[in-house]
Amino acid sequence: MGFGTLALICLVALLGPILSLPRWLHLPVVIGELLVGILLGQTGFGVVHADDPTFAFLAEVGFALVMFVAGTHLPLRDPALRAGLPRGLTRAVGVGLLAVPVAWLVAEFFGTGHAALYAVLLASSSAAIVLPVLNGTPLTGPAMVELLPQLAVADAACVVALPLAIDPAHVGRALVGALVVIAGAVVLWLVLRWFVRSGREERIRHLSHERSLALELRASLTILFTLAALAVAGHVSVMLAGFAAGMALSAVGEPRRVAKQLFAVTEGFFAPIFFVWLGASLDLRQLADHPSAIVLGIVLGLAAVAVHGAMVVTAQPWPAAVITAAQLGVPTAAAALGTTLGLLRVGEATALLLGALVTITATAIVAGRVEALAVATAPSPTGD
Repeated sequence: MGFGTLALICLVALLGPILSLPRWLHLPVVIGELLVGILLGQTGFGVVHADDPTFAFLAEVGFALVMFVAGTHLPLRDPALRAGLPRGLTRAVGVGLLAVPVAWLVAEFFGTGHAALYAVLLASSSAAIVLPVLNGTPLTGPAMVELLPQLAVADAACVVALPLAIDPAHVGRALVGALVVIAGAVVLWLVLRWFVRSGREERIRHLSHERSLALELRASLTILFTLAALAVAGHVSVMLAGFAAGMALSAVGEPRRVAKQLFAVTEGFFAPIFFVWLGASLDLRQLADHPSAIVLGIVLGLAAVAVHGAMVVTAQPWPAAVITAAQLGVPTAAAALGTTLGLLRVGEATALLLGALVTITATAIVAGRVEALAVATAPSPTGD
């Protein structure tokens, strides 16, 4: 992989932001980046090769950063999270329990033997998809207050569960590795909390700003890559390391300046590389020989929408229930891990991403209704 290839990836990855410009579509930027990867990879012209070591490593760095930013998106310090926790937690657990038999039926029908993986996929939610879609929408009404913790719990639980579900043969090793990474994240959170409360964080932030040293960004990347090294040593995905580090940072309060810097580094460079690599690693020609993979993807997507939508029985408004089915990080991680480890069947990785696209389509369809619901139920400024 040379600078010419890197420049080409960055150039054509502009398609992602271009496709996301029409706000009424509510399309995530990554959709365009995946399409670019498919076009340039083994499905298309074969210009980029997913098995290139440099390309693959840069993609893994991008993967860790994508999950890091996703973890920081969880509103862990938002008072609404605590207010709506009982119902949000109950619904997240309800979705998880309902996902198990549905996933078993899907795995049995298609004969893949991946019931545990499908259960995690069906139960997952993506705060990184839903919160940007709801950007600017009041989150103070009852439906929104209960939506936030449901997203947070489902997101975090499924990220932790995925490494265990995707490779059951090594579940013991994965569990130990996951516990080490989580313990590292807890220690990190304690250190960061002490650092903030002692006033040292504020002094360093001012110094960094005055002298343009970007110390917070350097520290954030050091933290992320340290946890990623623990994850690799423990034979678990850097996905967990990135998400855990992001949650630790979110729990103590991520400074806006750091958030902007991380967003720029991730979305401007490393995330496009990861999603282009992921698209390049997929061979859609396989779907012609295995049309059942297309059906599997559609079924997984519709099943996720149905499982989350079933929470209307708990008095959750149906648009809010459907939008919690939005998923991207977990199925993307499953496709990337499954492809790298050779654990998925032919066309199955593409099916997982297709299922995610179905849930994103459903999210785009109901986003307007969720916004209207949030506005209608938000308390008035006068408290009336």
